[in-house]
Amino acid sequence: MAEYNLHLVSDSTGETTQGVVRACMAQFEGVDVEQHLWPMVRTAEALDAVLAGIRAEPGVVIFTLVNDVTRSALQEECRNLNLPCVSVIDPVIEAMARYFHRKQSGRPGGQHLLNAEYFDRIEAMNFVLSHDDGQNAWSLEEADIVLVGVSRTSKTPTSIYLANHWGMKTANVPVVPGIDLPDELFRLKRPFCVGLTAASERLVQVRRNRLLMLRQESLGDYADIDAVKDEVVAARRLFAERGWPTIDVTRRSIEETATAIYQLYRNRMAEGKPGPPGSG
Repeated sequence: MAEYNLHLVSDSTGETTQGVVRACMAQFEGVDVEQHLWPMVRTAEALDAVLAGIRAEPGVVIFTLVNDVTRSALQEECRNLNLPCVSVIDPVIEAMARYFHRKQSGRPGGQHLLNAEYFDRIEAMNFVLSHDDGQNAWSLEEADIVLVGVSRTSKTPTSIYLANHWGMKTANVPVVPGIDLPDELFRLKRPFCVGLTAASERLVQVRRNRLLMLRQESLGDYADIDAVKDEVVAARRLFAERGWPTIDVTRRSIEETATAIYQLYRNRMAEGKPGPPGSG
């Protein structure tokens, strides 16, 4: 199978280009791509290194550069090499400039300014890390969102995504057979609780892979299909009893799950009902 080079060039962290490429590559199954990330390209020296890398391993160039001199040099070199060179933000910026009747600022990495939103995300990330897997249940009331689910329903990565992208203080609490859930979970007034579930067969597969990765033998009922089915049924019953919205993550990516949760949260806030259903 042929391997293609893909150069991601940014005057900031490269997060934008990586996100766009990740979404686009999902449409091309079986294509083997080698990604070359070139972040913080703000000087002539940095650009020279990028151009040398592109010449050495030619491929599609995806960029987010707002400096006219830097972007012109990159585009000219790509034309000389007969390589596609695409700005992922130009169409959006141009459309917004026309609509707002404003010119763009030309500020590199403007989306990463150290503003209040940035610090909110940092605070939310710290909250996620200190409230992962049922930790510090005494302060669950400080959460925006609380995720509840059995093992391997992507609670932790979903919590991180919610914090990193929307500044949501997210805690997650595991549903473990034979272990009582913290009392604080059932006394919540402000946080929005969501139950996460998945198909039993999928959970067994993920758990077995996890055990293999850890080089552990089977841990009793942890990866037993009948026991896992009982876990899932019990968790769903709990979610229904509490009136918590439930999301099946079986065929969802982390991004899709987090987006669905965020939309549910926004809808509930728009209704003027922060907190678990039935709490206000």
